[in-house]
Amino acid sequence: MTEFPPDDPHALLRDRLGDRPVVLVGLMGSGKSSIGRRLAGRLDLPFVDADGEIEKAAGRTVSDLFAQFGEQAFRDGERRVIQRLLDEGPAVLATGGGAYIDPRTRDSVKRRAVSLWLRAELDVLVDRTARRDTRPLLKDGDPRTILSDLIDRRYPIYAEADMVIDTGRETPDITTDRALDALIRHLDPRPATETPPS
Repeated sequence: MTEFPPDDPHALLRDRLGDRPVVLVGLMGSGKSSIGRRLAGRLDLPFVDADGEIEKAAGRTVSDLFAQFGEQAFRDGERRVIQRLLDEGPAVLATGGGAYIDPRTRDSVKRRAVSLWLRAELDVLVDRTARRDTRPLLKDGDPRTILSDLIDRRYPIYAEADMVIDTGRETPDITTDRALDALIRHLDPRPATETPPS
């Protein structure tokens, strides 16, 4: 039996993750980067933002990539970067809103990671995305209409993630607590009725 230091309550979670990353999925504005950083800190794992890695690899912003090459070319590059990140071992990985929609990326995440969907209501997403003007999908139309359409198309696919938690107007720390609870339930093989030893 593995012994874990009492001052590291999340060592068991890391042990059960093995070499799998935790992949956060959800629409823009759902809090993947904010919650991802906090979750990584709690688990003492690296935090990786897939969009940031794409920008680093391409030498230009996501908005520039969309504008110059179009969404399909961006998704192809995004898929390659995420495949590489999934191979780099345990971490908390925040993905772009469209990444998990790609069937090949989704299959890779299912096989090689543990996925968590941060689900948010439309009003929350509208408020949060209004704070930044770097969202390429929101540049050509009414953001509320676009986000509503994305919810209709993408939420049934995000629902294939291993876990789902709701994120709203509570503090990021509360959402992070929910994420940790979801991970514990998902990774703990004991039946729900079994009481852990004291």
